[in-house]
Amino acid sequence: MAGWWPALSRAARRHPWPTNVLLYAALFSSGDALQQRLRGVQADWRHTRRVATVVVTFHANFNYVWLGLLERALPGRAPRIVLAKVLCDQVVGAPIAVSAFYVGMSILQGKDDIFLDLKQKFWNTYMSGLMYWPFVQSGDGTFKSALPFFHTKGSSAIKGSPEK
Repeated sequence: MAGWWPALSRAARRHPWPTNVLLYAALFSSGDALQQRLRGVQADWRHTRRVATVVVTFHANFNYVWLGLLERALPGRAPRIVLAKVLCDQVVGAPIAVSAFYVGMSILQGKDDIFLDLKQKFWNTYMSGLMYWPFVQSGDGTFKSALPFFHTKGSSAIKGSPEK
């Protein structure tokens, strides 16, 4: 385990964008495969490849750029700044990402109505995300910002006092 961590850390520092894209693709693809397994259905690797395609071509890149812009527009980690970033992300970024995912998947599946899944699944997905993502978001949304949390030894991952 110790061997891959320094390499991943170096890659994230040297090449943050491609590292984030590859990590998003790995996470979404493994999440799709795990969901299929938990549902007890036969593995549909074509579906998993479609998920990875949507993530690599849009989702990961959008999140990388969007969260970077959000961090530049609202720099800092003071509680009110973090709350503003999370609120902005959930009101603007999340609907774009959810919509692009469902439309992208429908296009790759060759569906006649590429907006049908979006119409049927948007609100449930969006509302579920509102219950989850605000509680796990941190930093600028990149793998690099998560490194201190993974690498910290001790009870608190955040060092120093919060900004005023």
